[in-house]
Amino acid sequence: MSINYCNEDVTAPKIKKRKINSWIKETVISEGKTLGDISFIFCSDEYLLEVNKQYLNHDYFTDIITFDYVENNVISGDIFISCDRVKENASKFKTGFENELSRILIHGVLHLLGYKDKSKKDKLLMTQKEDFYLENLSNS
Repeated sequence: MSINYCNEDVTAPKIKKRKINSWIKETVISEGKTLGDISFIFCSDEYLLEVNKQYLNHDYFTDIITFDYVENNVISGDIFISCDRVKENASKFKTGFENELSRILIHGVLHLLGYKDKSKKDKLLMTQKEDFYLENLSNS
């Protein structure tokens, strides 16, 4: 089991890896699952747009794409994150970059844990889970 941080065409954001890794592990365990291998890949809007087109046939910008490799309750996957989008969303939602990045990190993990965000009801639950786990992070 491991959590990896990679970057494609951007400089990787500064992350308190030890703190974030234990937060993610605690989140996975508290949801009754086991941590496998998760890779966070930081990239630009353009890079993620190409991933979106190539693998999902979507032609629009997004902040995150999660590839789910979960098997038998072992949480594994690749999570692509657009640093451009995170920066823009931090400004739009009047929060800091680090806070918005933490929200996006846990959002991807929640997708691997089986949470969806397509319907209004699912999106509400996803946001509640994000808020709950962000609170855990700020108290750790």
